[in-house]
Amino acid sequence: MGGCDLGDQRLDRRAKVLLKRLAAEPQLSIPAARQGLAETTAAYRFFDNERISPDKMLQPHAEATLERLKRHQRVLLVQDTTELDFTGSGAADALGALNWAERVGLLDHSSVAFSPEGLCLGVVNAHIWTRQGPPQSHLRKHKPIETKESARWIGGYREACRIARQAEQTLVADREGDIYELFVEAQRAGADGPRAEWIVRSCYNRSLAERHPGKGYCHRKLWDAVRSAPVLGRRTCAVPKREGQPAREAILEVRAVGVELKPPFRRGRKLPPVQVQAVLASEVDCPEGQEPLQWVLLSSLPAAGLEQACQIIDHYLVRWQIESYFRVLKSACRVESLQFRTVERLKRCIVLKKIAAWRTLFVTHLSRVYPQAPCTVAFADAEWKSVHTISEGGSLPARPPSLSRFVAMVASLGGYLGRKADGPPGALRLCIGLQIMHHYATAWLAFGPERPRDV
Repeated sequence: MGGCDLGDQRLDRRAKVLLKRLAAEPQLSIPAARQGLAETTAAYRFFDNERISPDKMLQPHAEATLERLKRHQRVLLVQDTTELDFTGSGAADALGALNWAERVGLLDHSSVAFSPEGLCLGVVNAHIWTRQGPPQSHLRKHKPIETKESARWIGGYREACRIARQAEQTLVADREGDIYELFVEAQRAGADGPRAEWIVRSCYNRSLAERHPGKGYCHRKLWDAVRSAPVLGRRTCAVPKREGQPAREAILEVRAVGVELKPPFRRGRKLPPVQVQAVLASEVDCPEGQEPLQWVLLSSLPAAGLEQACQIIDHYLVRWQIESYFRVLKSACRVESLQFRTVERLKRCIVLKKIAAWRTLFVTHLSRVYPQAPCTVAFADAEWKSVHTISEGGSLPARPPSLSRFVAMVASLGGYLGRKADGPPGALRLCIGLQIMHHYATAWLAFGPERPRDV
């Protein structure tokens, strides 16, 4: 929040204090995380200030994220939408419907930047809104794209093009991003500035723009075309555990083909054909009782051989990390437990919670990408020294422990056991451990051996 500028220095200071408290103890309510009645009252006044927009609050974090992007040659900008369910929570009265009228809450469409290794670099932008009435999917073909919720995906792509000056950008989206106007936007981009590449998982078996001489369009479909392409080779993919299904390693058969998509019907406008690369990744020898993986990925990136096709698959796999981000936001930061009487207050607090969730996920994956780095790259001296003294006992080492070892120490405070079959610590256990670490560090600064003493 170093570049925070809310138009008043007192508001800037208050925003930094609030983020510090929420990041230290994200699971607590606003009164429990504050220090006394005066600070709690100041927090509620801050969230009630109409001069503070959620975009302004996120801006300094987004700018810091752009600085982190410059250290990476390629960055994956993952877009996704999640529901924030406040049904029966006593939160704001003006909440909108979710997937049906009885469920109410907010919709959060975020663009989160990741390195190709899966390191979460930060939130670039977030659009939080309420839906008026239940979804009307039966009318989507008759509305222009500008009036539909789908327009947020095109706005996200334009944002990716804007920040492509900092690093090579590749937009990654799941099936919800299979929007023809997005492909047209990307095909037209690049004439006036940097162009972001894109990878979208196919949702619709679109028609191809293939013509028979003198007979017009043929009726060949996208999925048939990519399934009939020759096999380029195989690659393995680590599948995380799900409810009722253990983690496993899947073997994927890879095919790829370049196609031209036939434009769909749009009332009042004519769209051009779009050239895309289609990559099919289908699991072979899937264990009995589990659903085999099968993805058709559309992309603007080249896929001439196995190496390029596998790179598209690898980039798409990073999309799973945004699911981890939303899980941390909801489970660790407990964003759906907030109780405010107005939607605007709720949005302002959610933005700070989103930044706190990023920090937890960043530390989690930083220890996996750079395990041998010293823990001081992410933790203050009071933090690692207090945790090491209490967890390990004895005197402090001459050098700080490695990042992976210290993150395991912190996660053990949150219940991580560190058994051989457990794998590296997850974000939820680490989040609980970070809260305990905060109390240890506070006590260390107040009463520890390095506390300044009066002579």
